[in-house]
Amino acid sequence: MIKAENIKKSFGDVEVLKGINIEVSKGEIVSIVGASGAGKTTLLQILGTLLKSDEGKITINTIDVHTLKEKQLSKFRNKSIGFVFQFHHLLPEFTAIENVCIPAYIAKTSKREAESRAKELLSFLNLNHRLTHKPNQLSGGEKQRVAIARALINNPTVIFADEPSGNLDSKNTQELYDLFFQLREKFNQTFVIVTHNEELAKTTDRQFIIKDGIIIQ
Repeated sequence: MIKAENIKKSFGDVEVLKGINIEVSKGEIVSIVGASGAGKTTLLQILGTLLKSDEGKITINTIDVHTLKEKQLSKFRNKSIGFVFQFHHLLPEFTAIENVCIPAYIAKTSKREAESRAKELLSFLNLNHRLTHKPNQLSGGEKQRVAIARALINNPTVIFADEPSGNLDSKNTQELYDLFFQLREKFNQTFVIVTHNEELAKTTDRQFIIKDGIIIQ
């Protein structure tokens, strides 16, 4: 479902990725782990089409993303890929449900349909009592769940999560990972998670360990 072949990336004279090969199947929850500076986030951004590799090929759902022009790529990213980051990137002036609906509006989904889907997701994530609350009225764990609902709104092929538990305490971190597995059960959702938390990474279906720009396991 996701296939990356010989992905290489340098920034100036620094070679960050030195030929990465990864395959992820539909419904898998996989983690990418490694020391700080190993290239985890760079790899995630390339897999998520936010950053272009210098060499290599990425296929998502049989589509070679390198062949897409910028507008096509933006449309593909909006409909096929969801993102969850350490810093939730919720817009402070909008309510929880409005934040969740934004990607659906970009995809030209009707307001009625977008809000219905957002309410369904927020209810599943136990946030139906927080629909009209703004981010500054939400806890860290609640903000992260709103961000997950936003990532799910367009029924993406895959969700890429970059240190999603980085700002959460241990209880909320465990709940977040449990939630990923619940979402896999309900929606057959695929997750690729970058994390420094090796204990939690061990709970995923597979781990990709990156060191010095290559996958060592």
